Amino acid sequence: MSSNPNNRYIDREKSWLAFNARVLQEAADPTVPLLDRLRFLGIFSNNLDEFFRVRFAAIRRLSLSGKTGEKQLGGITAQKLLLEITEIVIKQQTESLKILTVIEQELEKEGIIILNETQITKDLEVFVHDFFIQNVSNDLVTIILNDLAEFPLLKDAGGYLAIKLVMKTDEKGKILGLVKPKKEIRYALIEIPKHINRIVVLPPKDGKQYIMLLDDVIRYNLSSIFNMFEYETINAHMIKITRDAQLDIDSDMSKSMMEKIATSVRDRRVGEPVRFVYDKEIDKDVLQFFLSRMGIDASDSVIPGGRYHNRRDYMDFPNLGRYDLLYQQKEPLPVEGLSFDGSILNRIALRDYLISAPYQSFSYLIKFLREAALDPKVVSIKITLYRLAKNSQIISSLINAAKNGKKVVVQIELQARFDEASNISYAEQMQQEGIELIFGIKGLKVHSKICLIERQEGEKMKRYGFISTGNFNESTAKVYTDVTLFTSHQQILKDVSKIFDFFAINYRLHRYKHLIVSPHYSRGRFCKLIDREIYNANAGKLAYIKLKMNSLSDFAMIDKLYEASRAGVKIQLQVRGICSLIPGVKGMSENIEAISIVDNYLEHARIFIFSNDNDPEVYISSADFMTRNLDGRVEVTCPIYDESIKKHLIDLFELGWKGNVKARYHSEKLDNKYRVRNEEESIFRAQQETYNYYKDLQNKNNK
Repeated sequence: MSSNPNNRYIDREKSWLAFNARVLQEAADPTVPLLDRLRFLGIFSNNLDEFFRVRFAAIRRLSLSGKTGEKQLGGITAQKLLLEITEIVIKQQTESLKILTVIEQELEKEGIIILNETQITKDLEVFVHDFFIQNVSNDLVTIILNDLAEFPLLKDAGGYLAIKLVMKTDEKGKILGLVKPKKEIRYALIEIPKHINRIVVLPPKDGKQYIMLLDDVIRYNLSSIFNMFEYETINAHMIKITRDAQLDIDSDMSKSMMEKIATSVRDRRVGEPVRFVYDKEIDKDVLQFFLSRMGIDASDSVIPGGRYHNRRDYMDFPNLGRYDLLYQQKEPLPVEGLSFDGSILNRIALRDYLISAPYQSFSYLIKFLREAALDPKVVSIKITLYRLAKNSQIISSLINAAKNGKKVVVQIELQARFDEASNISYAEQMQQEGIELIFGIKGLKVHSKICLIERQEGEKMKRYGFISTGNFNESTAKVYTDVTLFTSHQQILKDVSKIFDFFAINYRLHRYKHLIVSPHYSRGRFCKLIDREIYNANAGKLAYIKLKMNSLSDFAMIDKLYEASRAGVKIQLQVRGICSLIPGVKGMSENIEAISIVDNYLEHARIFIFSNDNDPEVYISSADFMTRNLDGRVEVTCPIYDESIKKHLIDLFELGWKGNVKARYHSEKLDNKYRVRNEEESIFRAQQETYNYYKDLQNKNNK
């Protein structure tokens, strides 16, 4: 493979769109169960919404600033990149509509039929009308737009029906002798309620299950909504707007951080529009009316789409009792040596344990906190929180500890994007219970996943804790692959304690003997680890690097990996999402291979393995190789000292690397080619084989 020598990196935005194309591949894959294909279509749509709210919006701001942005964007101007991104998105949207049509046809073969408002049969008319009256009509926000001095604010990522009413010809026109008097056009807007399930399940009939989208229930009842108007025709087409999600934090020193974030979240709803999506069948005059009244022009991303938007709602498509059309749900397996009956602290005192979710139960983390909350010897609990589940058991466990007289210190990241309102609510709840809150450090997000417990054992204070690659979130733990280390290693936990000291007094820098901590030490330490492999390769020793992460986009780290490749270091990369590194280029990266696995679970664990002359050093981390993780956040990378856990993590990496079903190659072409099996290779689906790996461990331990 050849490459332009002046182009050493893949643009991160295009690489991210290539990742979302991999999600779309899952929606198109006929081997994926049908209802899960719909789920992947919903994930694709949800991902795209967030992309426009964050990344597209950031590039747009750069473009409007008058700067080219070439340095930040790796050689392309912001304006050119916006045009190229929009072109890619339009193609992906078109492809997603084709995929949806195929899925709907396949569902129909399975007796699941999605009806629109023109397909309602006589026996369903009463149900649809009654459902609308009882569940929808009182919650509708309907606005007649023609005479409004100020156009109403459309909510970010909300769904709306743009209504066009062609009024009946009035008698005045006839009196004036007008043969073809001009007909009055009225435009209106209906907001589709978010709190009502968008997927409406209709009564089954003759062994078939009927489904209708809430949009079409509203369309079917337009005559009821506009019955006070005399119109000849009425039509409704869906539109959606996406707004810039940047938070502008108030600098008013008299306000608390919580007040500032809360105000910024409220202000986000009026952020600048960055994308306008519309039904491509909409009348031109309706489209022009909305664009002009909203001040949206061709310089903004105006994207034609299908009849329905906000397909993220397919993520919650009802199972309809058709478990044969879903991936088989596997029960999380127990961890050998840990019991839900005995003391988890006593077990951790003897050795380290690794929890690998969702293959193993996340409930061990809850048990750890619950036990600490009740244990009379536990003095304090300190934890970092980033994203939390609704009705979080983590929060209830911490409140329980506070009620039992423990000192509870929580560093909660109020600026966790799109979780700000939820985190503010949890923060207020914890404050009321006397929990000490830390709201982060100016200019830094706290993305580390750490917990520390201090326990009085005789005259000594002993530490216990866990360090993870993922959020302490019971919901995402069911679908995100993450690893968590339980440990009582006093020196590692002393470093964890220093991190909490840094949160409290952040002008004082600490030295860490074991942990690698961003933003002060990660970049330099990772470079040293790579340099050692380069040195060993030059000395003729075994040298390799195996990295599993979510994203790889920092140019300096990529250059370091290129340097290692040129020295002969063998590098294997499992990068789920963005990969700005170009693998397999002679003279630059011929010793680098890079794959991405997209399957039923979201690959989220960060595992770093360095050969160290065939004495591997293994780390788990909350950080990706992105500039923000290395320089702009508090991240923790933890060494693994337990030999059995070290082997365990190496096995996990190898299981992913052997994947030949859901693995795609990263390449400069961004074509998402699947890894092809050799003739002698059997099918190896990495996530399934990982579950089997844990199942085999369980069976061995039960013998």
